[in-house]
Amino acid sequence: MRGVLGVGIDLVSISEIKDLDERTKGAFVKQTYSEIEKEDAKSASNYYEFLAGRFAVKEAVYKAICGSFTDINFDFRRVETKRMSNGAPKFIQNEQLLKILKTIGATDVKISISNQGDLAIAIAELIS
Repeated sequence: MRGVLGVGIDLVSISEIKDLDERTKGAFVKQTYSEIEKEDAKSASNYYEFLAGRFAVKEAVYKAICGSFTDINFDFRRVETKRMSNGAPKFIQNEQLLKILKTIGATDVKISISNQGDLAIAIAELIS
């Protein structure tokens, strides 16, 4: 039987992501996002809005896993999304996260992102 094992949500200020990237002279984006995410951001209509949404996903996935399974910890920067052809985000299962998902009995992570004004919000559900 399929079910939800954990849920995470995160809200991010788009202007704070931009300010952080500018203060660190690009180091924040370089260290936080995958190559796929950085490439997708370049083609987005709003670069920092896109990155803020992806940062919210990273935090939401971390919260869904670590909030429900307190003995598991990982680098949230390893969470990666890819923009599908219809614009929807898709969670990418890398080796580290596949091991974690297997350990906790999850088969996938479903994500959703929304933006309004200066805010980006994401939700993540661990699916068994």
